[in-house]
Amino acid sequence: MADPLEPLRHLRPHQPNCLSNNSSQPNVDLQQQHVLLPSLGSAIESSIVWDSVFFVRIAQCGYEYEQTYAFFPLLPLCISLLSRTVLAPLVPVIGQRAVLGLSGYVINNIAFVFVAVYLYRLSVVILKDHEAALRASILFCFNPASIFYSSIYSETLYALFSVGGLYHLISGKDVIAVLWFASLDFQGPMESSMLVVVGGALRCIFIFVPFVAFQAYGYNNICLGHLPNSMSPWCKARVPLLYNYIQSHYWGVGFLRYFQVKQLPNFLLASPILSLTLCSIVHYAKLKPEIFFSLGFCAPPERKDSAAVFFSLQKTLPTVGVLLLNGTENRNLKARKQVINDGTSLLPEEYKLSAKQGYLSAAVLPCILHLGFMAATAFFVMHVQVATRFFIFQPSSVLVCLVYNEISWYW
Repeated sequence: MADPLEPLRHLRPHQPNCLSNNSSQPNVDLQQQHVLLPSLGSAIESSIVWDSVFFVRIAQCGYEYEQTYAFFPLLPLCISLLSRTVLAPLVPVIGQRAVLGLSGYVINNIAFVFVAVYLYRLSVVILKDHEAALRASILFCFNPASIFYSSIYSETLYALFSVGGLYHLISGKDVIAVLWFASLDFQGPMESSMLVVVGGALRCIFIFVPFVAFQAYGYNNICLGHLPNSMSPWCKARVPLLYNYIQSHYWGVGFLRYFQVKQLPNFLLASPILSLTLCSIVHYAKLKPEIFFSLGFCAPPERKDSAAVFFSLQKTLPTVGVLLLNGTENRNLKARKQVINDGTSLLPEEYKLSAKQGYLSAAVLPCILHLGFMAATAFFVMHVQVATRFFIFQPSSVLVCLVYNEISWYW
């Protein structure tokens, strides 16, 4: 949620030995002298800057400093795994740290391709417009924040699991959706309400388990076994949350804490994406007030295409949407058109009306509401200059801002 520029600044472009293995690990400069292509290794290492320093350092040495716990372990684990397996033969060629950096680039660029594919499929499902979905995917690939997709940042994996999880959720693949860091899902109206609530609660708990486990890991490493006087303040809290403490203590993240005169340039930097987001929400609210202000539950009968939007999506997609979006659609265009014509008849009449509305359908309402919450968080709590990349990696932002043609194409 913040740009960590100050801590570990001295680690670029070369890092000292790991603190946990200081005696057995050779000096970095000595390693550099024994590689076959030191210039190539140095070039890769020099590209490891800003947040990338933390991810590569964690992959190489683990969590050494309290500040590093602000960076979650999935990307470092993937980097470490790839560097020790597929790319391990390159260590004598360019050096260990260069291989770690290269692993990060490979992972994020491959993940980026899958994000674009899942985004297109998800956009087709919700917007019922192949052209709008294609434009959304193109704008997603080529935007001011796209450089982070190719950098050693966690945004790419976040986008992959968010967009992919949403796609599997509305496709009726509940277990896969939960594993993909999806939201809770809804069963059909014939299911027991209690089963829906319990099932949704269990899935929500499962989604938050990795976060809680990582906080417990940090508490065990930093707090346990230390005297009370030497503990960090967060260790003594009633609910010790390491992540919140790090963001607040080291990077000054908090409600209205960024509202300072000296930060005006950063607010100007974030103003384009924040303005686009606000216009998208206002535009939807003005044209569909009965859906927006009632959260979709009090829309007129002829427009109530989805009170709880994913009820109908989840039931119709396994027979229609998945057929439209599987890998065979590009093999035979004529067959695809036949599937579309046949599949449409399976949809309820009220949902057919929604399919013609595209961006203004009730199926977009959850994205609008989520986008509003994210916009408020970015403006009032976060370091506002990261809003551009923050919004681009949110599925709701992609489906609303980038497909909002009246604004996106003129922006």
